[in-house]
Amino acid sequence: MSLETKLMQRLQAAEKEMISIRRHLHRHPEISFHEKETAHYIKQFYQGLDCQVRDCGTGYGIIVDIIGGHSGPKIALRADFDALAIQEDNDLPFKSVNPGAMHACGHDAHTAYLLVLAKQLIALKADLHGSVRILHQPAEEVAPGGALSMIKAGCLTNVDRVLGLHVMSSIPTGTIGYHQGETQTGRSNFTVKFIGKGGHASMPQLANDAIVAGSYFVTLLQTVVARRLDPFATASVTIGSFDGAGTFNAIKAAVTLKGDVRVMQESTRQLVHQQIEQIIRGVETTFNVHADLDYDDNYPVLYNEPQLTQKVVAAIQHAAIPEIKHITDCGPQDPSEDFAYYAQKRPSCFFYVGCMPDDQQNHPHHSPNFLLNEAALLIAAKAAGTAVLNLLAPEN
Repeated sequence: MSLETKLMQRLQAAEKEMISIRRHLHRHPEISFHEKETAHYIKQFYQGLDCQVRDCGTGYGIIVDIIGGHSGPKIALRADFDALAIQEDNDLPFKSVNPGAMHACGHDAHTAYLLVLAKQLIALKADLHGSVRILHQPAEEVAPGGALSMIKAGCLTNVDRVLGLHVMSSIPTGTIGYHQGETQTGRSNFTVKFIGKGGHASMPQLANDAIVAGSYFVTLLQTVVARRLDPFATASVTIGSFDGAGTFNAIKAAVTLKGDVRVMQESTRQLVHQQIEQIIRGVETTFNVHADLDYDDNYPVLYNEPQLTQKVVAAIQHAAIPEIKHITDCGPQDPSEDFAYYAQKRPSCFFYVGCMPDDQQNHPHHSPNFLLNEAALLIAAKAAGTAVLNLLAPEN
């Protein structure tokens, strides 16, 4: 019996364990940078298993090393385990019991599949040609994210390649999605405060209205993508918060706006940043206000190394996993991911596992009614396990 067949059979038998772990994590979510109990749960899972476990980074990151019985490369597998600051609306028997926290993006599924996959790889490690490093990463959702801290602490030392995946409620269960090259957007966030002079609404000549300045800024911002970028470049600029609350007869002295930038090329990131600063300087001059800008260039564009991605896809296709009905190039994805930091350091592949519920409706990520099809856990484990074994094979 081949090593791949052994692993597939062991994963099949452990499907209920994956689901049980996922439901426990879903019931007890912890938001980014506060995942103390989740990290403890993960470390407890490995107690008694023949592997090396240690903390990594300034947060709650965990590294698990599975040393194979034969020499070979080292492949890293990453899963995130933070939840979101969202109140769950679903009526589930394992609904979140932590007020204002919810696994609304599937990180509970990521951790559940990877724990069980790691357990089965440990059981088969004598046959592995190389080693596997499991990266249990906190704080993917909130910049600066957990990946940077783990990388600085050496989580990629001697690692040759990095794999990761994300369940996607917009993709039918049974479908694997992938893309080569630039695959997920890079992200920037900014906060700008316009400071003018407050006054009485009946005497606007004695005041300097910050709301007017902020409003012009929002309007002018729309020209960045429409008139400053190459039409073949990809970017979005969004104002998600305009804090100008006051009263009907008072002119605001200051307003604070928060914005989001997404790009698909790092050169575009620089241009958008420059244009936003230029517009702010213009608003300052035009309206005689002062602006304080806090601009945070955080998650990079996620780059899937083409040759590695081809190998991963070919391995999954060749394995003919019965639960996988379709494998497709799903094109670039809009959200950002701090997995991109790993991909800056090592050849990496980040792919997608469909988890659309049986009702065939899209229950969006980051929404209070996010749902996933738990059949995706076994698919994720088999797909990732197949890819790892293929990359550890002597000929690769």
